[in-house]
Amino acid sequence: MYAMIVAGGTNDAKKAFRAHVRAEVTKIFITVVLFVLALLLFQSASWLWLILGFAVSTFAYWLALLAI
Repeated sequence: MYAMIVAGGTNDAKKAFRAHVRAEVTKIFITVVLFVLALLLFQSASWLWLILGFAVSTFAYWLALLAI
């Protein structure tokens, strides 16, 4: 979704910045909606472990990028 929003490409810095902000907000919104949906559909799931697992995997992703 992020790439689809930003792919429009422009030479205007303000428009490009706004597109990136809009894409980031959209990405965060979709992530929150999917977390809520997962917790509603899977009643046995623990919200703490779900969020913690997401945080650890995101942290590992960023650490891996540093290693490149």
